[in-house]
Amino acid sequence: MEREQVESQALVSVGYDPDRRILEVEFDGGGIYRYFDVPADLYAGLMAAPSQGHYFAEHVRNAGFEYMRLDSDEGAD
Repeated sequence: MEREQVESQALVSVGYDPDRRILEVEFDGGGIYRYFDVPADLYAGLMAAPSQGHYFAEHVRNAGFEYMRLDSDEGAD
């Protein structure tokens, strides 16, 4: 999945697959995570948020979406 660079202290890049409803996030600390069954409007809100790190924490991380951590070479598919 291709990710787009973002201007954030916590996030490096974000990608979204609307067909599979998967949000992929690369963090400043180096981890890449996939979040499952994420609605498209949540992704749009994340990309438009003035603080993407805060939006992510409130609307994705704290919302209880299922997720998995990827190995660094897995994020390329």
